[in-house]
Amino acid sequence: MAGPSKRDSKQDPERTVRSHARPRRAHVDRNSPHNTPGKRSSTNESPERQNGETPERRERRERREKRTSRQTPDQSPQHRHRSPERRRRQDPTSYISSEKSPNPLSLDSLAKLDAYNEKQSRRPQEKERLLVAKEKDRGHERRQKGRVASGRVGKDKSRYRRHIDHNRERRRVVSGPLAEEGYIRKRGGYLPEDNGKKRFGRKFWLFAISVILLLVILIPVGVYVSRKHGAGQNSSGAGSSDDGARPPNENLKGVDENDIPSTAKNTYLDPFTWYDTTDFNVTYTDETVGGLPVMGLNSAWDDGTQANENVPPLNKNWVYGTMPIRGINIGGWLSIEPFITPSLFKSYKSNQGIIDEYTLTKDLGPQKAAKKLEKHYAKFIQEDDFKQIQAAGFDHVRISYAYWAVTTYPGDPYVPKISWRYLLRAIEYCRKYGLRVNLDLHALPGSQNGWNHSGRQGAIGWLNGTDGDTNAQRSLDIHTQLSTFFAQPRYKNVIAIYGLANEPKMIALPTSVVLDWETKAAAIVRKSGMQQYLAVGDGFLGLSKWKGQLSGVQKVILDVHQYTIFNKNQINFPHQKKIQYACQGWTDQMKQSNNAVTGFGPTICGEWSQADTDCAVFLNNVNTGSRWEGTLPTSDPTTSVTTPHCPPNSGTCSCDKANADPSAYSDEYKQWLMMYAEAQMASFETGWGWFYWTWVTESAPQWSWKTGMAAGTLPKKTWQRDFNCTADIPDFAGLPETY
Repeated sequence: MAGPSKRDSKQDPERTVRSHARPRRAHVDRNSPHNTPGKRSSTNESPERQNGETPERRERRERREKRTSRQTPDQSPQHRHRSPERRRRQDPTSYISSEKSPNPLSLDSLAKLDAYNEKQSRRPQEKERLLVAKEKDRGHERRQKGRVASGRVGKDKSRYRRHIDHNRERRRVVSGPLAEEGYIRKRGGYLPEDNGKKRFGRKFWLFAISVILLLVILIPVGVYVSRKHGAGQNSSGAGSSDDGARPPNENLKGVDENDIPSTAKNTYLDPFTWYDTTDFNVTYTDETVGGLPVMGLNSAWDDGTQANENVPPLNKNWVYGTMPIRGINIGGWLSIEPFITPSLFKSYKSNQGIIDEYTLTKDLGPQKAAKKLEKHYAKFIQEDDFKQIQAAGFDHVRISYAYWAVTTYPGDPYVPKISWRYLLRAIEYCRKYGLRVNLDLHALPGSQNGWNHSGRQGAIGWLNGTDGDTNAQRSLDIHTQLSTFFAQPRYKNVIAIYGLANEPKMIALPTSVVLDWETKAAAIVRKSGMQQYLAVGDGFLGLSKWKGQLSGVQKVILDVHQYTIFNKNQINFPHQKKIQYACQGWTDQMKQSNNAVTGFGPTICGEWSQADTDCAVFLNNVNTGSRWEGTLPTSDPTTSVTTPHCPPNSGTCSCDKANADPSAYSDEYKQWLMMYAEAQMASFETGWGWFYWTWVTESAPQWSWKTGMAAGTLPKKTWQRDFNCTADIPDFAGLPETY
């Protein structure tokens, strides 16, 4: 009969009872340590039966104990090292089926063994259930933490709570496992409590309220201060126009920012966004004339000032044709020209293609371009410049500006309208110092010549190409707005000349088309009420070609620009010949053109300089060479120069000394520069006069009157000259022709 097993005890408990209840005959040895009440031992039986079991029964018992030993905990390291008494106390079944036991199992012991085995079989399922519950608790805690972080936890109770060890006291010791479970209070966080509530700490709320109060106070103050001082901050690059302290903008102190309508805030009409408010009227107004704002203008003006003792004040008549114009250009300011302000371009690599105002503003983007260029407008030319211009003996100022002072069109990256108020302020500075103004529209939609100072270098898109007619009409519309604005009485005396288009490239455009457009533009200006002289460029056709042109237009002046350095047949003239050409060649041309019988009529030289090389940095375009050194290859064979064009047989041509600081010039070279400038002034005064190009540059001394005057190569006063083309011209034999 097979002995009982765990399976058998579950299936038939009665069989287990009967097998162990059979009576036996045996001699009881009461002194035997193995005898207990209810168990017997016999000394008359064989050794196999002395322990009360047969070999078959012992074999079955050993198999049963072997199976049971795999499930009982006494085989673990923890049980292995416990004392026998402790093991017996903690696990009553651990000794029931020991091999050392000489007696069969009692009914009570077998029942305990069966209960233990059943409990062990349920332990994996219980463990899995507890793990699932624990994971649910953790998930709930994570959700609760998320709700706390988003401010959604108030006094709601947790849906789940731990069910293990409900009667234990609240832990007092912080440990790593507790921290991992989220049961440690963190600064600004929460502490799970036994009641399931989660709350922010009192210190956290006090801190949060303090921070909010500070932000409520500081943010509006910071915004006000920032806007009060303007929005201009340099974004990239460096240069003279970026140097110096920020304007104080003191006139904003008495202005209430709330007076600016919401529709005008953060626009070009909002003075709190202006980088510089000096001498502007910062009282808000939305008034316009010709669609152009008067914002920034002061209501009063005075035309009683004269530039110097040789000329009449603004409110007195100037006799043009009898009194020569001695004027100065302000170039590279409101219309960027790379050689005048190379700092705006030098930070770029040649492969980036930043070569003009179009590519510069496109690269910077609207906000950075606006900040950078307004800082340039505010710093490159200031009131003191006009004061110095007056002191140098000038009586007229030609101010170059671009069409984006008025408006921009789809696809334009230019900074719109900001330069407009700087143009108006410049006119007021001229008025203050008795200087008459020649308004020069230097850049027209589409580019009238394809050169960088027209805004965009490349193809001509004005009166030419797909958008040629569109850009022609846009230009006329701009003149409608401009002439309407400048027809106001306040500009009657201070504006003397109104230019229609700077340097239209008529050698590349049909002459008749350009003349037709100029006729239409002149009619628009006259219809608006402006009676000032109109200026038209000679288009590089040559003065002799203009005889009889625009005969139906009244009060128009022909504007010619004279340079030897941009003509490869003139740049190589020796020093003496350049002065001779100014005294003879240009003088003859001017006299012929200025006479309505032999030429066009009133003629002025709107641009000239004392430079005798084209070596100035970026003069011939950004990152290009020079004719002087023969490093100017172009796709046009008529303009390409790949061999040096300094005077022949003079040695190696170099731009190093030509670009040197004037302090390094020899006395003989300074004498030549002065004579060359005086010869040109004498020549152009045989017509209606002249405008020198330009007042100031960053690094091209032979193009800056301000620098030349300080260096002694230009007169201190425009009328104080030692040479007027009547004296003999030296040969300058000791002056190298190559520098």
